[in-house]
Amino acid sequence: MEIKITEFAERHFDPKFGATKILNMSKEDVEKHINNHIIIDTFKSVISNHLSYGESYNDIIVHEGYAPFCKLVAIKNFTDAKVGSMPITLENYQYLRSGYVARRESELPVFSRWLELPLGKPKADYLMFVLYSKEQIDKEATFEHQKELGKYECKIGGKPIEPVPFDADWGVVAILGQSHPNEEKMKPETMLRNALGVEEGGSGVPLNREAYLESVTFWNENATIK
Repeated sequence: MEIKITEFAERHFDPKFGATKILNMSKEDVEKHINNHIIIDTFKSVISNHLSYGESYNDIIVHEGYAPFCKLVAIKNFTDAKVGSMPITLENYQYLRSGYVARRESELPVFSRWLELPLGKPKADYLMFVLYSKEQIDKEATFEHQKELGKYECKIGGKPIEPVPFDADWGVVAILGQSHPNEEKMKPETMLRNALGVEEGGSGVPLNREAYLESVTFWNENATIK
């Protein structure tokens, strides 16, 4: 089994990225770290039901995720990454900002809010790696590719160029710097984008009303940090 960082998650190594950034290690170095036998063996044992989700094994915690193709792996922070969210307080409320945001050009912008702190962010204690299965990554990549074919002549010898299949079993689609190893609620705007389907940059998982309301409760009291 192998885990690789997807092209989408490479933004976490960009100094201009607004959320969790890793600037003291390369993508390849991070991949090497998360593919060591302790992390891989623990991950394999949990997803095969030999170990339990949500329990700590060798300082590694695997959470189930919001769909069968999604898993989350929390490990001690081994980078310079800072925390990506914190509670909204009277002291930081003045730094709360909002706007319509798209993570990439092909997505519809959705309403979001975040904190822009004047003195920077504290270092994260944990990194939460959000993983998608190869099958889901290939599914979303194929649709994105088909959208591009609708805009551009993307052919070799008269035939459309096929997207390159993802070359690992699981791919990192997001890296979250956290002060704890617990799963934070997916943001409401992310749930809405997912429900819109791969056509609009989501995963195609239908909206779960109960999970959505739990998310609203959490993100009414917390905000991501840019």
